[in-house]
Amino acid sequence: MSHITPTQGFNIKSVQSQGFKLNVWDIGGQRKIRPYWRNYFENTDVLIYVIDSADRKRFEETGQEMAELLEEEKLAGVPLLILANKQDLLTAAPASEITEGLNLHIIRDRAWQIQACSAVTGEGVQDGMTWACRNITTRKK
Repeated sequence: MSHITPTQGFNIKSVQSQGFKLNVWDIGGQRKIRPYWRNYFENTDVLIYVIDSADRKRFEETGQEMAELLEEEKLAGVPLLILANKQDLLTAAPASEITEGLNLHIIRDRAWQIQACSAVTGEGVQDGMTWACRNITTRKK
């Protein structure tokens, strides 16, 4: 089994999915770099927000951070995909619990989806990418 570490700082990768070439800005969530996030909002087609489903004590903090992101002018109307990661762990909260905890049901100004997934097993990741690509296409029309 390979060891996957959280993003430290910023990584840029190109990913092929659904006939799209996606330029992905993987931006770490450490508190000290959050002020720099806004430097990456220009021309964003979809926001993919990854949550550690097993870290319930941080749900409130991550919910507040996500709510602030959704208020950003440059992200207005941008579709939101929440990847509820680490579903392979027994301690992981199900997507329904995360939806409630983050008050996702009150989001009315954009398309959004929560996708249970595991970066380790890959389960659910492709479903999330399919949703993201479909919403990029819909938004571009």
